Amino acid sequence: MTLSSSTVLRDARRIVVKVGSSLVTNEGRGLDEQAIGEWCRQLSALVRDGREVIMVSSGAIAEGMKRLGWTTRPQELHELQAAAAVGQMGLAHMYETKLRENGLGSAQVLLTHADLADRERYLNARSTLLTLLSHGVLPVINENDTVVNDEIKFGDNDTLGALVANLVEADALIILTDQKGLYTADPRRDPSATFVHEASAGDAKLEEMAGGAGSSIGKGGMITKILAAKRAAGSGASTVIAWGREPDALLRLAQGEAIGTLLVAQTQKQQARKQWMADHLQLRGSVIIDDGAVSKLKGDGSSLLPIGMTGVDGDFSRGEVIAIMDGQGQEVARGLANYAAAEARILCRKPSSQMMELLGYAAEPEMVHRDNLVLSK
Repeated sequence: MTLSSSTVLRDARRIVVKVGSSLVTNEGRGLDEQAIGEWCRQLSALVRDGREVIMVSSGAIAEGMKRLGWTTRPQELHELQAAAAVGQMGLAHMYETKLRENGLGSAQVLLTHADLADRERYLNARSTLLTLLSHGVLPVINENDTVVNDEIKFGDNDTLGALVANLVEADALIILTDQKGLYTADPRRDPSATFVHEASAGDAKLEEMAGGAGSSIGKGGMITKILAAKRAAGSGASTVIAWGREPDALLRLAQGEAIGTLLVAQTQKQQARKQWMADHLQLRGSVIIDDGAVSKLKGDGSSLLPIGMTGVDGDFSRGEVIAIMDGQGQEVARGLANYAAAEARILCRKPSSQMMELLGYAAEPEMVHRDNLVLSK
Protein backbone atom coordinates (compact mmCIF):
# COMPACT_ATOMS: atom_id res chain seq x y z
CA MET A 1 0.00 0.00 0.00
CA THR A 2 1.36 3.37 -0.99
CA LEU A 3 0.97 6.09 1.60
CA SER A 4 0.41 9.73 0.67
CA SER A 5 1.79 12.86 2.25
CA SER A 6 -1.65 13.71 3.62
CA THR A 7 -1.78 10.54 5.74
CA VAL A 8 1.79 9.62 6.74
CA LEU A 9 2.28 12.36 9.33
CA ARG A 10 -1.39 12.90 10.08
CA ASP A 11 -1.75 9.29 11.23
CA ALA A 12 1.66 8.99 12.92
CA ARG A 13 1.36 8.43 16.65
CA ARG A 14 5.06 8.06 17.50
CA ILE A 15 7.38 10.58 15.87
CA VAL A 16 11.12 11.20 16.04
CA VAL A 17 12.19 14.77 15.22
CA LYS A 18 15.82 15.47 14.37
CA VAL A 19 17.18 19.02 14.15
CA GLY A 20 20.65 19.91 12.88
CA SER A 21 23.50 21.94 14.33
CA SER A 22 23.22 24.88 11.95
CA LEU A 23 19.59 25.42 12.98
CA VAL A 24 20.07 24.86 16.71
CA THR A 25 23.07 27.19 16.90
CA ASN A 26 22.11 29.70 14.17
CA GLU A 27 25.09 28.69 12.00
CA GLY A 28 27.41 28.40 15.00
CA ARG A 29 26.66 31.75 16.62
CA GLY A 30 25.36 30.09 19.79
CA LEU A 31 22.13 28.39 20.82
CA ASP A 32 19.19 29.99 19.04
CA GLU A 33 16.82 30.46 21.96
CA GLN A 34 13.94 31.71 19.82
CA ALA A 35 14.15 28.82 17.35
CA ILE A 36 14.45 26.18 20.07
CA GLY A 37 11.52 27.80 21.85
CA GLU A 38 9.43 27.53 18.67
CA TRP A 39 10.20 23.84 18.21
CA CYS A 40 9.48 23.15 21.87
CA ARG A 41 6.10 24.92 21.57
CA GLN A 42 5.21 22.71 18.61
CA LEU A 43 6.53 19.54 20.25
CA SER A 44 4.43 20.26 23.33
CA ALA A 45 1.34 20.77 21.19
CA LEU A 46 1.93 17.41 19.49
CA VAL A 47 2.18 15.67 22.86
CA ARG A 48 -1.06 17.32 24.00
CA ASP A 49 -2.61 16.00 20.80
CA GLY A 50 -1.82 12.46 21.93
CA ARG A 51 1.39 11.92 19.98
CA GLU A 52 4.55 10.41 21.43
CA VAL A 53 7.52 12.53 20.40
CA ILE A 54 11.29 12.15 20.71
CA MET A 55 13.74 14.93 19.82
CA VAL A 56 17.20 14.12 18.46
CA SER A 57 19.17 17.34 18.64
CA SER A 58 22.59 18.25 17.35
CA GLY A 59 24.37 21.33 18.62
CA ALA A 60 26.46 20.31 21.62
CA ILE A 61 29.82 20.62 19.88
CA ALA A 62 28.83 23.84 18.10
CA GLU A 63 27.63 25.41 21.37
CA GLY A 64 30.77 24.25 23.15
CA MET A 65 32.93 25.83 20.43
CA LYS A 66 31.15 29.12 20.96
CA ARG A 67 31.56 28.97 24.75
CA LEU A 68 35.24 28.12 24.37
CA GLY A 69 35.80 30.89 21.84
CA TRP A 70 36.71 28.57 18.95
CA THR A 71 35.76 29.82 15.49
CA THR A 72 36.57 26.67 13.52
CA ARG A 73 35.59 23.09 14.26
CA PRO A 74 38.61 21.30 15.79
CA GLN A 75 40.04 18.15 14.24
CA GLU A 76 41.51 16.54 17.34
CA LEU A 77 39.18 14.04 19.01
CA HIS A 78 39.93 15.22 22.55
CA GLU A 79 39.08 18.81 21.59
CA LEU A 80 35.78 17.72 20.01
CA GLN A 81 34.97 15.78 23.17
CA ALA A 82 35.82 18.79 25.33
CA ALA A 83 33.58 21.03 23.22
CA ALA A 84 30.76 18.49 23.49
CA ALA A 85 31.12 18.33 27.28
CA VAL A 86 30.90 22.12 27.58
CA GLY A 87 28.09 22.52 25.04
CA GLN A 88 25.93 19.70 26.35
CA MET A 89 25.30 21.67 29.53
CA GLY A 90 23.78 24.59 27.68
CA LEU A 91 21.91 22.44 25.17
CA ALA A 92 20.17 20.32 27.81
CA HIS A 93 19.32 23.37 29.92
CA MET A 94 17.84 25.21 26.95
CA TYR A 95 15.52 22.34 26.00
CA GLU A 96 14.54 21.71 29.61
CA THR A 97 13.67 25.38 30.09
CA LYS A 98 11.70 25.81 26.87
CA LEU A 99 9.78 22.56 27.22
CA ARG A 100 8.91 23.35 30.84
CA GLU A 101 7.61 26.76 29.75
CA ASN A 102 5.18 24.84 27.55
CA GLY A 103 4.12 22.50 30.34
CA LEU A 104 6.13 19.50 29.21
CA GLY A 105 8.68 17.46 31.13
CA SER A 106 11.94 16.49 29.42
CA ALA A 107 14.81 14.06 29.84
CA GLN A 108 18.33 14.04 28.42
CA VAL A 109 19.44 10.74 26.88
CA LEU A 110 23.01 10.35 25.55
CA LEU A 111 23.66 7.36 23.31
CA THR A 112 26.67 5.76 21.66
CA HIS A 113 26.79 3.22 18.87
CA ALA A 114 27.77 0.60 21.44
CA ASP A 115 24.45 1.17 23.22
CA LEU A 116 22.57 0.09 20.10
CA ALA A 117 24.99 -2.60 18.92
CA ASP A 118 24.80 -4.58 22.17
CA ARG A 119 21.42 -6.33 22.42
CA GLU A 120 21.08 -5.95 26.19
CA ARG A 121 21.92 -2.24 26.13
CA TYR A 122 19.68 -1.80 23.08
CA LEU A 123 16.72 -3.22 24.97
CA ASN A 124 17.54 -1.17 28.07
CA ALA A 125 17.66 2.03 25.97
CA ARG A 126 14.37 1.10 24.32
CA SER A 127 12.70 0.37 27.66
CA THR A 128 13.91 3.68 29.09
CA LEU A 129 12.62 5.70 26.12
CA LEU A 130 9.25 3.95 26.06
CA THR A 131 8.88 4.46 29.81
CA LEU A 132 9.59 8.18 29.42
CA LEU A 133 7.02 8.44 26.64
CA SER A 134 4.42 6.59 28.71
CA HIS A 135 4.87 9.21 31.44
CA GLY A 136 4.40 12.12 29.04
CA VAL A 137 8.09 13.07 29.15
CA LEU A 138 9.85 14.17 25.97
CA PRO A 139 13.32 12.60 25.58
CA VAL A 140 16.00 14.85 24.05
CA ILE A 141 18.67 12.60 22.54
CA ASN A 142 22.19 13.36 21.41
CA GLU A 143 25.24 11.29 20.69
CA ASN A 144 27.46 10.96 23.76
CA ASP A 145 30.34 12.80 22.07
CA THR A 146 32.32 13.10 25.30
CA VAL A 147 33.16 9.40 25.42
CA VAL A 148 32.97 8.04 21.87
CA ASN A 149 35.82 7.63 19.44
CA ASP A 150 35.83 7.48 15.64
CA GLU A 151 35.40 3.72 15.64
CA ILE A 152 32.08 3.79 17.50
CA LYS A 153 30.56 7.09 16.38
CA PHE A 154 27.25 7.19 14.55
CA GLY A 155 28.95 9.67 12.24
CA ASP A 156 26.10 12.18 12.20
CA ASN A 157 22.82 12.75 13.98
CA ASP A 158 20.78 11.96 10.85
CA THR A 159 21.93 8.37 11.30
CA LEU A 160 21.22 8.59 15.02
CA GLY A 161 17.71 9.86 14.27
CA ALA A 162 17.04 6.87 12.01
CA LEU A 163 18.42 4.40 14.55
CA VAL A 164 16.25 5.92 17.28
CA ALA A 165 13.24 5.64 14.96
CA ASN A 166 14.06 1.95 14.54
CA LEU A 167 14.71 1.54 18.27
CA VAL A 168 11.28 2.79 19.35
CA GLU A 169 9.45 1.63 16.21
CA ALA A 170 8.40 5.15 15.29
CA ASP A 171 5.81 5.82 12.64
CA ALA A 172 7.70 8.75 11.18
CA LEU A 173 11.04 10.56 11.24
CA ILE A 174 11.10 14.31 10.65
CA ILE A 175 14.50 15.76 9.77
CA LEU A 176 14.56 19.54 10.16
CA THR A 177 17.38 21.11 8.20
CA ASP A 178 18.52 24.41 6.70
CA GLN A 179 17.20 23.40 3.27
CA LYS A 180 13.65 23.17 1.97
CA GLY A 181 14.13 19.50 1.12
CA LEU A 182 15.61 17.44 -1.69
CA TYR A 183 16.19 18.74 -5.22
CA THR A 184 17.10 16.69 -8.28
CA ALA A 185 20.45 18.52 -8.21
CA ASP A 186 22.11 21.31 -6.23
CA PRO A 187 19.91 24.35 -7.04
CA ARG A 188 22.81 26.68 -6.20
CA ARG A 189 24.76 25.23 -9.13
CA ASP A 190 22.10 23.86 -11.46
CA PRO A 191 19.24 26.23 -12.37
CA SER A 192 17.31 23.34 -13.91
CA ALA A 193 17.08 21.50 -10.58
CA THR A 194 13.52 20.69 -9.54
CA PHE A 195 12.12 20.03 -6.07
CA VAL A 196 11.29 16.47 -5.02
CA HIS A 197 7.99 16.54 -3.14
CA GLU A 198 7.59 12.79 -2.65
CA ALA A 199 9.56 9.63 -3.41
CA SER A 200 10.12 6.11 -2.16
CA ALA A 201 12.64 5.80 0.66
CA GLY A 202 15.55 3.68 -0.51
CA ASP A 203 15.24 4.62 -4.18
CA ALA A 204 18.82 4.54 -5.51
CA LYS A 205 18.16 7.64 -7.64
CA LEU A 206 17.82 9.74 -4.49
CA GLU A 207 21.43 9.09 -3.52
CA GLU A 208 22.54 10.29 -6.95
CA MET A 209 20.64 13.55 -6.44
CA ALA A 210 22.13 14.27 -3.00
CA GLY A 211 25.51 15.96 -2.62
CA GLY A 212 28.11 16.04 0.15
CA ALA A 213 28.16 17.87 3.48
CA GLY A 214 27.07 21.48 3.09
CA SER A 215 27.88 23.09 6.43
CA SER A 216 31.11 23.84 8.28
CA ILE A 217 29.23 23.61 11.58
CA GLY A 218 27.68 20.16 11.30
CA LYS A 219 28.86 16.94 9.68
CA GLY A 220 25.78 15.98 7.69
CA GLY A 221 24.59 16.82 4.22
CA MET A 222 21.60 15.81 2.11
CA ILE A 223 23.17 12.43 1.42
CA THR A 224 23.15 11.52 5.12
CA LYS A 225 19.46 12.41 5.27
CA ILE A 226 18.66 10.23 2.26
CA LEU A 227 20.55 7.33 3.82
CA ALA A 228 18.84 7.95 7.17
CA ALA A 229 15.44 7.76 5.46
CA LYS A 230 16.46 4.48 3.86
CA ARG A 231 17.49 3.10 7.25
CA ALA A 232 14.31 4.28 8.96
CA ALA A 233 12.21 2.70 6.21
CA GLY A 234 13.63 -0.67 7.19
CA SER A 235 11.38 -0.65 10.25
CA GLY A 236 8.44 0.94 8.44
CA ALA A 237 9.01 4.61 9.31
CA SER A 238 8.57 7.23 6.58
CA THR A 239 10.76 10.35 6.62
CA VAL A 240 10.13 14.02 5.93
CA ILE A 241 13.04 16.36 5.21
CA ALA A 242 11.91 19.95 5.77
CA TRP A 243 13.19 23.46 6.45
CA GLY A 244 13.49 23.94 10.20
CA ARG A 245 12.43 27.60 10.09
CA GLU A 246 9.21 26.96 8.18
CA PRO A 247 6.48 28.47 10.41
CA ASP A 248 4.70 25.77 12.44
CA ALA A 249 6.27 23.08 10.27
CA LEU A 250 5.75 20.27 12.80
CA LEU A 251 2.12 21.18 13.46
CA ARG A 252 1.30 21.57 9.79
CA LEU A 253 2.94 18.26 8.93
CA ALA A 254 0.94 16.57 11.67
CA GLN A 255 -2.23 17.99 10.10
CA GLY A 256 -1.35 16.39 6.78
CA GLU A 257 0.07 19.42 4.96
CA ALA A 258 2.71 18.65 2.33
CA ILE A 259 5.90 20.40 3.47
CA GLY A 260 9.41 19.48 2.40
CA THR A 261 10.31 16.12 0.85
CA LEU A 262 8.43 13.01 1.93
CA LEU A 263 10.30 9.71 1.55
CA VAL A 264 7.74 6.98 2.01
CA ALA A 265 8.56 3.62 3.58
CA GLN A 266 7.27 0.87 1.32
CA THR A 267 6.57 -1.53 4.18
CA GLN A 268 4.26 -0.80 7.08
CA LYS A 269 5.68 -0.88 10.58
CA GLN A 270 4.20 -4.14 11.85
CA GLN A 271 4.79 -5.89 8.53
CA ALA A 272 8.48 -4.92 8.56
CA ARG A 273 8.97 -6.13 12.12
CA LYS A 274 7.15 -9.40 11.70
CA GLN A 275 8.81 -10.14 8.38
CA TRP A 276 12.19 -9.66 10.06
CA MET A 277 11.27 -12.20 12.73
CA ALA A 278 9.79 -14.65 10.24
CA ASP A 279 12.95 -14.49 8.10
CA HIS A 280 15.26 -15.60 10.93
CA LEU A 281 16.88 -18.81 9.72
CA GLN A 282 18.91 -19.57 12.81
CA LEU A 283 17.17 -19.51 16.18
CA ARG A 284 19.13 -19.83 19.42
CA GLY A 285 16.40 -21.70 21.24
CA SER A 286 12.73 -22.27 21.89
CA VAL A 287 10.06 -22.52 24.55
CA ILE A 288 7.42 -25.25 24.71
CA ILE A 289 3.90 -24.22 25.62
CA ASP A 290 0.70 -26.02 26.68
CA ASP A 291 -2.50 -26.33 24.64
CA GLY A 292 -4.15 -23.45 26.48
CA ALA A 293 -1.34 -21.09 25.53
CA VAL A 294 -1.47 -22.33 21.93
CA SER A 295 -5.17 -21.50 21.80
CA LYS A 296 -4.63 -18.01 23.22
CA LEU A 297 -1.83 -17.22 20.77
CA LYS A 298 -3.75 -18.46 17.73
CA GLY A 299 -7.29 -17.56 18.66
CA ASP A 300 -7.00 -14.44 20.77
CA GLY A 301 -3.77 -12.86 19.51
CA SER A 302 -2.48 -12.85 23.08
CA SER A 303 1.02 -12.43 24.44
CA LEU A 304 2.89 -15.48 25.71
CA LEU A 305 2.91 -15.54 29.51
CA PRO A 306 5.36 -17.68 31.53
CA ILE A 307 2.53 -19.63 33.14
CA GLY A 308 1.79 -21.24 29.76
CA MET A 309 5.36 -22.48 29.25
CA THR A 310 6.22 -26.12 29.99
CA GLY A 311 9.87 -26.20 28.94
CA VAL A 312 12.83 -24.37 27.41
CA ASP A 313 15.39 -25.57 24.86
CA GLY A 314 18.67 -23.94 23.85
CA ASP A 315 20.65 -21.03 25.21
CA PHE A 316 19.29 -17.65 24.15
CA SER A 317 19.65 -14.13 25.50
CA ARG A 318 17.04 -11.50 26.17
CA GLY A 319 15.94 -9.87 22.92
CA GLU A 320 16.79 -12.78 20.63
CA VAL A 321 14.24 -14.36 18.30
CA ILE A 322 13.06 -17.73 19.64
CA ALA A 323 10.64 -20.40 18.43
CA ILE A 324 7.45 -21.12 20.33
CA MET A 325 6.61 -24.83 20.08
CA ASP A 326 3.54 -26.87 21.01
CA GLY A 327 3.67 -30.16 22.90
CA GLN A 328 4.02 -32.13 19.64
CA GLY A 329 7.16 -30.25 18.60
CA GLN A 330 5.47 -28.09 15.96
CA GLU A 331 6.39 -24.41 15.70
CA VAL A 332 3.38 -22.29 16.61
CA ALA A 333 5.02 -18.88 16.48
CA ARG A 334 8.28 -17.03 16.96
CA GLY A 335 9.12 -13.80 18.69
CA LEU A 336 11.51 -11.72 20.78
CA ALA A 337 12.28 -13.17 24.20
CA ASN A 338 11.93 -10.79 27.12
CA TYR A 339 14.00 -13.13 29.28
CA ALA A 340 17.11 -15.26 28.71
CA ALA A 341 16.89 -19.05 28.59
CA ALA A 342 18.13 -19.56 32.16
CA GLU A 343 15.51 -17.13 33.47
CA ALA A 344 12.80 -18.64 31.29
CA ARG A 345 13.43 -22.07 32.84
CA ILE A 346 12.82 -20.60 36.30
CA LEU A 347 9.62 -18.90 35.11
CA CYS A 348 7.99 -21.95 33.51
CA ARG A 349 4.50 -22.55 34.92
CA LYS A 350 4.81 -19.49 37.16
CA PRO A 351 2.44 -16.49 37.19
CA SER A 352 3.87 -13.12 36.17
CA SER A 353 3.19 -11.80 39.67
CA GLN A 354 6.04 -14.00 40.99
CA MET A 355 8.73 -12.68 38.60
CA MET A 356 10.21 -10.25 41.09
CA GLU A 357 10.37 -12.91 43.78
CA LEU A 358 11.90 -15.52 41.46
CA LEU A 359 14.37 -13.38 39.50
CA GLY A 360 14.94 -10.34 41.69
CA TYR A 361 13.59 -8.08 38.92
CA ALA A 362 10.76 -7.97 36.39
CA ALA A 363 11.54 -6.64 32.90
CA GLU A 364 8.14 -7.37 31.35
CA PRO A 365 5.14 -9.42 32.50
CA GLU A 366 5.24 -11.45 29.25
CA MET A 367 7.81 -13.92 27.96
CA VAL A 368 6.98 -12.68 24.45
CA HIS A 369 4.74 -9.64 23.88
CA ARG A 370 2.14 -9.97 21.13
CA ASP A 371 3.66 -6.98 19.29
CA ASN A 372 6.91 -8.93 19.07
CA LEU A 373 5.31 -12.21 17.99
CA VAL A 374 4.45 -13.64 14.57
CA LEU A 375 2.40 -16.81 14.07
CA SER A 376 4.03 -19.53 11.99
CA LYS A 377 2.25 -20.79 8.90
